[in-house]
Amino acid sequence: MKILIAGDFCQNDRIANILTTQDKNAILCDIESVVKKCDLSIVNLECPIPKENRLPIEKEGPNLKSTSEALRLLKQCGFSMTTLANNHIRDYGADGVLDTIELLDNAGIGHVGAGSNIKEATNTYYYTKNEQTIAIINCCEHEFSIATETSAGANPLNPIQQWYAIKDAKHHADYVIMIVHGGHEHYSLPSPRMQETYRFFVDAGVDIVVNHHQHCYSGYEIYNGKPIFYGLGNFCFDWEGKRDSKWNYGYLVELDIDKTIDFTLYPYEQCNTRAEVKLLQGNEKLNFENDIARLNTIIASPKDLKKEHKKWIEEDERNWLILFTPFTNRYIQAMIRRKLLPLYIPKKKIITLLNRIMCESHRDKIAHILGKQL
Repeated sequence: MKILIAGDFCQNDRIANILTTQDKNAILCDIESVVKKCDLSIVNLECPIPKENRLPIEKEGPNLKSTSEALRLLKQCGFSMTTLANNHIRDYGADGVLDTIELLDNAGIGHVGAGSNIKEATNTYYYTKNEQTIAIINCCEHEFSIATETSAGANPLNPIQQWYAIKDAKHHADYVIMIVHGGHEHYSLPSPRMQETYRFFVDAGVDIVVNHHQHCYSGYEIYNGKPIFYGLGNFCFDWEGKRDSKWNYGYLVELDIDKTIDFTLYPYEQCNTRAEVKLLQGNEKLNFENDIARLNTIIASPKDLKKEHKKWIEEDERNWLILFTPFTNRYIQAMIRRKLLPLYIPKKKIITLLNRIMCESHRDKIAHILGKQL
Protein backbone atom coordinates (compact mmCIF):
# COMPACT_ATOMS: atom_id res chain seq x y z
CA MET A 1 0.00 0.00 0.00
CA LYS A 2 1.25 3.45 -0.91
CA ILE A 3 0.32 6.47 1.24
CA LEU A 4 1.27 10.03 0.27
CA ILE A 5 1.34 12.84 2.87
CA ALA A 6 1.64 16.54 1.98
CA GLY A 7 1.98 19.66 4.11
CA ASP A 8 -0.06 22.84 4.34
CA PHE A 9 -2.45 23.96 1.61
CA CYS A 10 -4.16 27.36 1.65
CA GLN A 11 -5.92 29.18 -1.17
CA ASN A 12 -4.10 32.49 -0.75
CA ASP A 13 -2.88 35.44 -2.84
CA ARG A 14 -2.07 34.38 -6.44
CA ILE A 15 -3.54 30.90 -5.93
CA ALA A 16 -6.89 32.43 -4.96
CA ASN A 17 -6.88 34.60 -8.08
CA ILE A 18 -5.96 31.70 -10.36
CA LEU A 19 -8.71 29.46 -8.99
CA THR A 20 -11.37 32.06 -9.76
CA THR A 21 -10.12 33.65 -12.98
CA GLN A 22 -7.63 31.38 -14.78
CA ASP A 23 -6.80 27.81 -15.72
CA LYS A 24 -5.99 26.08 -12.44
CA ASN A 25 -4.48 22.95 -14.00
CA ALA A 26 -0.94 24.34 -14.00
CA ILE A 27 -0.82 24.83 -10.22
CA LEU A 28 -0.32 21.16 -9.30
CA CYS A 29 0.19 19.44 -12.67
CA ASP A 30 3.88 18.71 -12.03
CA ILE A 31 3.12 16.55 -8.99
CA GLU A 32 -0.17 15.04 -10.17
CA SER A 33 1.38 11.76 -11.30
CA VAL A 34 3.09 11.33 -7.92
CA VAL A 35 -0.16 11.95 -6.05
CA LYS A 36 -2.34 9.74 -8.22
CA LYS A 37 -0.10 6.69 -8.13
CA CYS A 38 -0.70 6.31 -4.38
CA ASP A 39 -3.61 4.45 -2.83
CA LEU A 40 -4.34 7.24 -0.35
CA SER A 41 -3.04 10.80 -0.76
CA ILE A 42 -3.41 13.18 2.19
CA VAL A 43 -2.97 16.96 2.39
CA ASN A 44 -3.32 19.36 5.31
CA LEU A 45 -6.15 21.82 4.67
CA GLU A 46 -4.70 24.79 6.54
CA CYS A 47 -7.94 26.77 6.66
CA PRO A 48 -11.71 26.37 6.73
CA ILE A 49 -14.06 26.78 3.78
CA PRO A 50 -16.77 28.85 5.46
CA LYS A 51 -20.06 30.08 4.08
CA GLU A 52 -20.10 33.74 3.07
CA ASN A 53 -21.89 34.94 6.21
CA ARG A 54 -19.34 33.50 8.66
CA LEU A 55 -17.29 36.04 10.61
CA PRO A 56 -13.61 35.66 11.57
CA ILE A 57 -12.82 34.94 15.20
CA GLU A 58 -10.63 37.18 17.34
CA LYS A 59 -7.17 35.64 17.56
CA GLU A 60 -3.46 36.31 17.16
CA GLY A 61 -2.34 36.00 13.57
CA PRO A 62 -4.24 36.03 10.26
CA ASN A 63 -7.68 34.50 9.66
CA LEU A 64 -7.34 32.22 6.65
CA LYS A 65 -10.01 30.67 4.43
CA SER A 66 -10.50 28.93 1.10
CA THR A 67 -13.39 28.23 -1.25
CA SER A 68 -14.88 25.09 -2.73
CA GLU A 69 -12.64 25.68 -5.78
CA ALA A 70 -9.73 24.55 -3.60
CA LEU A 71 -11.36 21.17 -3.05
CA ARG A 72 -11.90 20.77 -6.79
CA LEU A 73 -8.21 21.49 -7.36
CA LEU A 74 -7.06 19.02 -4.70
CA LYS A 75 -9.41 16.28 -5.88
CA GLN A 76 -8.43 16.81 -9.51
CA CYS A 77 -4.78 16.38 -8.52
CA GLY A 78 -5.60 13.10 -6.78
CA PHE A 79 -5.88 13.97 -3.10
CA SER A 80 -8.55 11.85 -1.45
CA MET A 81 -8.13 12.89 2.18
CA THR A 82 -7.40 15.96 4.31
CA THR A 83 -6.04 16.51 7.80
CA LEU A 84 -7.93 19.27 9.63
CA ALA A 85 -6.18 19.51 13.00
CA ASN A 86 -4.28 22.75 12.60
CA ASN A 87 -4.17 26.25 14.05
CA HIS A 88 -6.39 27.81 11.37
CA ILE A 89 -9.31 25.38 10.93
CA ARG A 90 -11.45 27.40 13.38
CA ASP A 91 -10.56 30.84 11.98
CA TYR A 92 -14.22 31.39 11.06
CA GLY A 93 -15.65 29.83 14.17
CA ALA A 94 -17.26 26.51 14.92
CA ASP A 95 -19.71 26.99 12.06
CA GLY A 96 -16.80 27.42 9.64
CA VAL A 97 -15.46 24.03 10.76
CA LEU A 98 -18.85 22.41 10.19
CA ASP A 99 -19.15 24.09 6.77
CA THR A 100 -15.78 22.61 5.81
CA ILE A 101 -16.64 19.10 6.95
CA GLU A 102 -19.94 19.23 5.05
CA LEU A 103 -18.17 20.29 1.84
CA LEU A 104 -15.55 17.56 2.21
CA ASP A 105 -18.26 14.93 2.74
CA ASN A 106 -20.20 16.17 -0.29
CA ALA A 107 -17.02 16.09 -2.39
CA GLY A 108 -16.20 12.54 -1.28
CA ILE A 109 -12.93 13.61 0.35
CA GLY A 110 -12.00 11.96 3.64
CA HIS A 111 -10.98 13.97 6.68
CA VAL A 112 -9.56 13.49 10.15
CA GLY A 113 -8.59 15.73 13.07
CA ALA A 114 -11.69 17.91 13.48
CA GLY A 115 -15.34 17.41 14.35
CA SER A 116 -18.52 18.91 15.73
CA ASN A 117 -17.20 18.45 19.28
CA ILE A 118 -14.09 17.16 21.04
CA LYS A 119 -15.28 13.56 20.99
CA GLU A 120 -15.80 13.60 17.24
CA ALA A 121 -12.57 15.54 16.64
CA THR A 122 -10.52 12.79 18.30
CA ASN A 123 -11.87 10.03 16.04
CA THR A 124 -9.28 7.88 14.26
CA TYR A 125 -9.54 7.46 10.50
CA TYR A 126 -9.24 3.93 9.10
CA TYR A 127 -8.31 3.05 5.53
CA THR A 128 -8.39 -0.53 4.27
CA LYS A 129 -7.14 -2.02 1.03
CA ASN A 130 -6.28 -5.61 0.13
CA GLU A 131 -7.02 -6.75 3.71
CA GLN A 132 -4.50 -4.25 5.10
CA THR A 133 -5.76 -1.51 7.41
CA ILE A 134 -4.07 1.79 8.21
CA ALA A 135 -5.13 3.95 11.18
CA ILE A 136 -4.53 7.70 10.98
CA ILE A 137 -4.56 9.93 14.08
CA ASN A 138 -4.34 13.69 13.58
CA CYS A 139 -3.84 16.37 16.25
CA CYS A 140 -2.40 19.86 16.64
CA GLU A 141 -0.84 22.11 19.22
CA HIS A 142 -3.15 24.41 21.19
CA GLU A 143 -3.91 27.77 19.64
CA PHE A 144 -7.37 29.08 18.70
CA SER A 145 -8.67 26.02 16.87
CA ILE A 146 -9.40 23.41 19.55
CA ALA A 147 -12.80 21.71 19.82
CA THR A 148 -14.72 21.62 23.11
CA GLU A 149 -17.38 19.30 24.48
CA THR A 150 -20.05 21.37 22.74
CA SER A 151 -18.25 23.25 19.97
CA ALA A 152 -16.61 22.21 16.70
CA GLY A 153 -12.87 22.41 16.24
CA ALA A 154 -9.61 20.47 16.08
CA ASN A 155 -8.21 17.54 18.02
CA PRO A 156 -5.62 18.89 20.49
CA LEU A 157 -2.15 17.50 21.04
CA ASN A 158 -2.47 15.59 24.32
CA PRO A 159 0.02 12.72 24.66
CA ILE A 160 -2.07 11.04 27.36
CA GLN A 161 -5.21 11.01 25.22
CA GLN A 162 -3.18 10.08 22.14
CA TRP A 163 -1.75 7.11 24.07
CA TYR A 164 -5.26 5.74 24.50
CA ALA A 165 -6.08 6.42 20.84
CA ILE A 166 -2.92 4.62 19.73
CA LYS A 167 -3.65 1.58 21.89
CA ASP A 168 -7.19 1.40 20.51
CA ALA A 169 -5.99 1.82 16.92
CA LYS A 170 -3.50 -1.04 17.35
CA HIS A 171 -6.45 -3.36 17.96
CA HIS A 172 -8.12 -2.39 14.68
CA ALA A 173 -5.27 -1.68 12.25
CA ASP A 174 -2.05 -3.18 10.96
CA TYR A 175 -0.22 0.16 11.02
CA VAL A 176 -0.77 3.47 12.81
CA ILE A 177 0.21 6.85 11.36
CA MET A 178 0.32 9.92 13.61
CA ILE A 179 0.10 13.29 11.83
CA VAL A 180 0.81 16.28 14.08
CA HIS A 181 0.55 20.00 13.33
CA GLY A 182 3.01 21.88 15.50
CA GLY A 183 6.44 23.35 16.06
CA HIS A 184 8.11 26.75 15.79
CA GLU A 185 7.21 28.71 12.68
CA HIS A 186 10.16 29.41 10.34
CA TYR A 187 12.47 27.14 12.37
CA SER A 188 13.85 24.17 10.45
CA LEU A 189 14.37 21.81 13.39
CA PRO A 190 12.13 20.19 15.99
CA SER A 191 12.31 21.38 19.57
CA PRO A 192 13.65 18.90 22.13
CA ARG A 193 10.07 18.60 23.47
CA MET A 194 8.79 17.68 20.01
CA GLN A 195 11.42 14.99 19.61
CA GLU A 196 10.63 13.56 23.03
CA THR A 197 6.88 13.58 22.33
CA TYR A 198 7.10 12.06 18.88
CA ARG A 199 9.48 9.36 20.07
CA PHE A 200 6.97 8.64 22.83
CA PHE A 201 4.30 8.11 20.18
CA VAL A 202 6.56 5.51 18.52
CA ASP A 203 7.15 3.82 21.89
CA ALA A 204 3.36 3.77 22.38
CA GLY A 205 2.88 1.89 19.11
CA VAL A 206 2.85 4.41 16.22
CA ASP A 207 4.60 3.20 13.07
CA ILE A 208 5.07 6.56 11.32
CA VAL A 209 5.01 10.13 12.67
CA VAL A 210 4.65 13.09 10.31
CA ASN A 211 4.69 16.75 11.34
CA HIS A 212 3.84 19.99 9.55
CA HIS A 213 3.14 23.64 10.47
CA GLN A 214 6.51 25.45 10.55
CA HIS A 215 6.29 26.92 7.01
CA CYS A 216 9.64 25.34 6.24
CA TYR A 217 10.83 21.77 5.92
CA SER A 218 12.77 19.88 8.56
CA GLY A 219 14.66 16.61 8.65
CA TYR A 220 13.75 13.14 9.80
CA GLU A 221 15.09 10.25 11.85
CA ILE A 222 14.55 6.52 12.22
CA TYR A 223 13.73 5.87 15.86
CA ASN A 224 13.41 2.25 17.01
CA GLY A 225 12.96 1.28 13.39
CA LYS A 226 10.15 3.80 12.76
CA PRO A 227 10.43 7.00 10.67
CA ILE A 228 9.66 10.40 12.21
CA PHE A 229 9.41 13.32 9.77
CA TYR A 230 9.72 16.59 11.68
CA GLY A 231 8.40 19.02 9.08
CA LEU A 232 7.12 18.79 5.50
CA GLY A 233 7.02 22.53 4.84
CA ASN A 234 4.30 24.39 2.97
CA PHE A 235 2.69 22.34 0.23
CA CYS A 236 0.87 25.07 -1.69
CA PHE A 237 0.65 28.29 0.30
CA ASP A 238 1.24 31.53 -1.58
CA TRP A 239 2.14 34.60 0.47
CA GLU A 240 3.13 37.99 -0.87
CA GLY A 241 6.49 38.96 0.59
CA LYS A 242 7.54 35.30 0.98
CA ARG A 243 9.70 34.74 -2.07
CA ASP A 244 13.11 33.09 -2.50
CA SER A 245 13.08 31.82 1.07
CA LYS A 246 12.61 28.55 2.93
CA TRP A 247 8.87 29.29 2.86
CA ASN A 248 8.92 28.21 -0.78
CA TYR A 249 10.32 24.69 -0.36
CA GLY A 250 8.99 21.44 1.03
CA TYR A 251 8.60 17.76 0.28
CA LEU A 252 5.99 15.07 -0.14
CA VAL A 253 6.44 11.80 1.75
CA GLU A 254 5.47 8.63 -0.07
CA LEU A 255 5.15 5.66 2.29
CA ASP A 256 5.34 2.15 0.87
CA ILE A 257 3.84 -0.13 3.51
CA ASP A 258 4.08 -3.88 2.92
CA LYS A 259 5.44 -5.85 5.90
CA THR A 260 8.16 -3.20 6.04
CA ILE A 261 7.94 0.60 5.78
CA ASP A 262 9.89 2.24 2.99
CA PHE A 263 9.63 5.87 2.03
CA THR A 264 10.53 8.28 -0.76
CA LEU A 265 10.81 12.07 -0.50
CA TYR A 266 9.69 14.31 -3.36
CA PRO A 267 11.15 17.81 -2.82
CA TYR A 268 9.54 20.75 -4.60
CA GLU A 269 9.49 24.52 -4.96
CA GLN A 270 6.11 26.12 -4.28
CA CYS A 271 4.61 29.54 -5.01
CA ASN A 272 7.90 31.28 -5.65
CA THR A 273 8.44 32.91 -9.05
CA ARG A 274 5.28 31.20 -10.29
CA ALA A 275 2.15 30.18 -8.40
CA GLU A 276 2.69 26.45 -8.76
CA VAL A 277 4.24 23.40 -7.11
CA LYS A 278 7.24 22.22 -9.10
CA LEU A 279 9.38 19.15 -8.33
CA LEU A 280 13.07 19.88 -7.81
CA GLN A 281 15.50 18.49 -10.35
CA GLY A 282 19.26 18.40 -10.87
CA ASN A 283 21.37 20.64 -8.64
CA GLU A 284 18.33 22.01 -6.79
CA LYS A 285 17.37 18.50 -5.74
CA LEU A 286 20.97 17.76 -4.75
CA ASN A 287 21.06 20.93 -2.61
CA PHE A 288 17.86 19.80 -0.90
CA GLU A 289 19.29 16.36 -0.17
CA ASN A 290 22.44 17.90 1.29
CA ASP A 291 20.38 20.19 3.51
CA ILE A 292 18.22 17.31 4.72
CA ALA A 293 21.39 15.38 5.57
CA ARG A 294 22.61 18.41 7.57
CA LEU A 295 19.34 18.65 9.50
CA ASN A 296 19.28 14.89 10.11
CA THR A 297 22.76 15.05 11.64
CA ILE A 298 21.60 17.67 14.16
CA ILE A 299 18.40 15.73 14.92
CA ALA A 300 20.47 12.62 15.64
CA SER A 301 22.36 14.45 18.42
CA PRO A 302 20.18 15.55 21.37
CA LYS A 303 23.01 17.82 22.54
CA ASP A 304 23.27 19.59 19.16
CA LEU A 305 19.49 19.79 18.84
CA LYS A 306 19.18 21.48 22.22
CA LYS A 307 22.05 23.85 21.38
CA GLU A 308 20.46 24.91 18.07
CA HIS A 309 17.05 25.36 19.70
CA LYS A 310 18.52 27.57 22.44
CA LYS A 311 20.42 29.66 19.89
CA TRP A 312 17.33 30.20 17.74
CA ILE A 313 15.10 31.19 20.67
CA GLU A 314 17.58 33.74 21.99
CA GLU A 315 17.89 35.47 18.60
CA ASP A 316 14.36 36.81 19.02
CA GLU A 317 14.11 37.12 22.80
CA ARG A 318 13.71 40.90 22.99
CA ASN A 319 10.58 40.86 20.84
CA TRP A 320 9.03 38.33 23.22
CA LEU A 321 10.16 40.10 26.37
CA ILE A 322 8.30 43.22 25.27
CA LEU A 323 5.08 41.36 26.12
CA PHE A 324 6.14 41.20 29.76
CA THR A 325 7.66 44.60 30.32
CA PRO A 326 6.41 45.97 33.69
CA PHE A 327 3.77 48.68 33.52
CA THR A 328 3.50 49.23 37.29
CA ASN A 329 5.64 49.65 40.36
CA ARG A 330 4.74 48.28 43.79
CA TYR A 331 2.80 51.42 44.77
CA ILE A 332 0.58 51.24 41.70
CA GLN A 333 0.12 47.50 42.24
CA ALA A 334 -0.97 48.17 45.84
CA MET A 335 -3.52 50.72 44.63
CA ILE A 336 -4.87 48.23 42.07
CA ARG A 337 -5.22 45.54 44.75
CA ARG A 338 -7.15 47.99 46.94
CA LYS A 339 -9.36 48.91 43.95
CA LEU A 340 -8.18 52.51 44.08
CA LEU A 341 -7.07 52.17 40.46
CA PRO A 342 -8.75 50.08 37.74
CA LEU A 343 -7.12 46.88 36.51
CA TYR A 344 -7.07 47.15 32.74
CA ILE A 345 -5.55 44.71 30.27
CA PRO A 346 -6.38 45.41 26.60
CA LYS A 347 -8.25 42.57 24.91
CA LYS A 348 -5.65 42.34 22.16
CA LYS A 349 -2.93 41.82 24.77
CA ILE A 350 -5.01 39.14 26.52
CA ILE A 351 -5.42 37.28 23.21
CA THR A 352 -1.68 37.51 22.51
CA LEU A 353 -0.66 36.35 26.00
CA LEU A 354 -3.20 33.54 25.97
CA ASN A 355 -1.85 32.26 22.68
CA ARG A 356 1.76 32.37 23.91
CA ILE A 357 0.74 30.41 27.01
CA MET A 358 -1.65 27.88 25.43
CA CYS A 359 0.48 26.82 22.48
CA GLU A 360 3.11 24.26 23.40
CA SER A 361 5.81 25.67 21.12
CA HIS A 362 5.15 29.26 22.22
CA ARG A 363 5.24 28.16 25.85
CA ASP A 364 8.59 26.43 25.35
CA LYS A 365 9.98 29.67 23.99
CA ILE A 366 8.55 31.87 26.75
CA ALA A 367 9.75 29.55 29.52
CA HIS A 368 13.31 29.64 28.18
CA ILE A 369 13.38 33.41 27.59
CA LEU A 370 11.93 34.30 31.00
CA GLY A 371 14.14 31.77 32.77
CA LYS A 372 17.20 33.32 31.15
CA GLN A 373 16.36 36.68 32.76
CA LEU A 374 16.77 35.38 36.31
